[in-house]
Amino acid sequence: MPASEQPPSVARLGGISYLHIPSREPRRTAAFYRAVFGWTIRDPDTESPAFCDGSGHVIGHFIREQAVAGDAGVRPYIYVDDVSATTARILAGGGEVIERPFAEGNLIVAIFGDPAGNVLGIWQFGPQA
Repeated sequence: MPASEQPPSVARLGGISYLHIPSREPRRTAAFYRAVFGWTIRDPDTESPAFCDGSGHVIGHFIREQAVAGDAGVRPYIYVDDVSATTARILAGGGEVIERPFAEGNLIVAIFGDPAGNVLGIWQFGPQA
C-alpha cells in the first residue's frame, strides 16, 4: 500500500482507537483534557467536541447522550511522565484526586475524577514497591 494510502495511526488491529467520553458539559470536559493531558480538541465550541489523545492513537467525542459512568464500568488509565505534576494539573483544572499517587510494583498510579464525574487512572514508571 502506498504511503499516501496508509491507515491513520488509530487503525491498529486489536487496539482501542475510539471512545465516547460522557459529560453533561462536553465543552468544559474537553477543555479539562486539553489543559491536563495536552489532547488536541477539534470543534471545541460544538455540542460534541472531538478529541485526539496525546499518543495520536485514540480519537473520540465528548458526548451528552450517554450517562457518566462514575466509578462503574471500564476504567482507562492514561500514561503520564509525572503522576504528581499531573495530579496538580487535575486539581487546577477542576478535577478530583480520588486515590493519591501510590506504588504498584514498578509503577506509580493515581485515580482521578474528571469534571464530568468520570473516573480514570494515570500511571508512570517508578520505583519498585
